Amino acid sequence: MRLKLGRPDIEQYRDRFDVPAAEGDLSVTFLGVATLLFDDGDSAVMFDGFFSRPSLLKVGLRPVAPHHDRIDDALHRIGFGDRRRQLGAVVPVHTHFDHALDSAVVARRTGATVVGGESAANVARGGGVPQDRIEVVTDGAQSTYGAFTLDFVVSEHCPPDRFPGTIDAPVTPPVKVAEYHCGEAWSVLVTHSSGPTALVQGSAGFVRGALDGRSADVVYLGVGQLGIQGDDYIRTYWAETVTAVGARRVVLIHWDDFFRGLDRPLRALPFMGDDLDATMRVVQQLAAEQGVALSLPTVFRREYPWA
Repeated sequence: MRLKLGRPDIEQYRDRFDVPAAEGDLSVTFLGVATLLFDDGDSAVMFDGFFSRPSLLKVGLRPVAPHHDRIDDALHRIGFGDRRRQLGAVVPVHTHFDHALDSAVVARRTGATVVGGESAANVARGGGVPQDRIEVVTDGAQSTYGAFTLDFVVSEHCPPDRFPGTIDAPVTPPVKVAEYHCGEAWSVLVTHSSGPTALVQGSAGFVRGALDGRSADVVYLGVGQLGIQGDDYIRTYWAETVTAVGARRVVLIHWDDFFRGLDRPLRALPFMGDDLDATMRVVQQLAAEQGVALSLPTVFRREYPWA
């Protein structure tokens, strides 16, 4: 499958970009890969905060570092530039570069606390985040930021994990991408004080039974590398996430080519690294069988997935 040239045509799924626009204050904004902003106008939390998106050539040939202009442009666009508003938390779902590279800069720019395992804490320390704005969590931890409560459940990265292991010392960029080990991977349940709930599953891995007894109205389901797994894996992944929490809508994330800047239209990852078509073939069938709405998010658009 990885020898296949080209990439899936995202336009064939145009009808799936159907998450309702947010009409009130509460919204979720997709910002590429697994970066999500949950916001109610007063309080907000962000997952990952990855905006630099260095090219594949740069990643392959030289150390990587946050691209400050790209980060600032994105933060201004969503209303968090120049400390106009403070972000409650930045939560890397794990610490590969395409999730955690920019988390320290985003935290410094917005006043946010970096929340995650020890690996995320070492990314924050290396990036100059003050220790009092670093929160280390473990399986089962619960933290509240304004109106948002986050419940952390330990998870796994989708195989293959190209940079396994933990980050055991502060990481100060520029460094090679291999320095961004996976670290602790999380399933995070988000609850807003007004009632809506969501599961953020940033990586297409799972721990069997970890989400049993939990519930979420919506799942933001990471599908990166899912298309190179077999159908049985995809069905089990769906069962251990979507079915386990009883979600009625699934919004797919981590399908876009993260080597391409957000100033250009999003496109799917190439077949050499993933196969979104294979993923869609299985999850569309599962969603139809179970009566679950299946959607793709529109980048930079304030959406209300609970409608």
